[in-house]
Amino acid sequence: MTEPRTTEGGAPAPAGHDRLVIFAWSGDLDRVWPTLILATTAAAMGMRATVFFTFWGLFPLVRNDVRITGENWMQKMLSLMNRGGTEHLKLSKMNLAGAGPAMMRKLARDHKVASPTELLRLARDLGVRLVPCQMTMDLLGLRREDLVEGLDEPAGATTALLEAKDAITLLI
Repeated sequence: MTEPRTTEGGAPAPAGHDRLVIFAWSGDLDRVWPTLILATTAAAMGMRATVFFTFWGLFPLVRNDVRITGENWMQKMLSLMNRGGTEHLKLSKMNLAGAGPAMMRKLARDHKVASPTELLRLARDLGVRLVPCQMTMDLLGLRREDLVEGLDEPAGATTALLEAKDAITLLI
């Protein structure tokens, strides 16, 4: 059994401060980065960390070598317009036909900031629960084999909300 958490002043930490749940709804590079940095930091601090990936936030979990996903033409068109995988993320602002993400990745390398691919691997190694949204998978025609390995079983909103109950919860 672990020792109860305390604040810097030594008082018991409020309930829920030993768990972090992040709802990742965006697949933009500048949102995926902080999502994975916060999740891995929480896990390294001994917190139970969970990231629930939904809607566009699910696309970073698509394997980098998968180009087209979906079962019908609309799902396939969405995957063409918004390629999944951590190596293909765009910025929410200043994308500049791919120049923006390239500059951000260069700056990150220069400042020794782990890439989203490395952070995703680290999150799995640290035991962060990475939960894809089942409804979003169904909606976009994504299959388990389209996604990276090491993910938790896909789940729905009820599971996500139960996990977030009494936890530090973020929407990124």
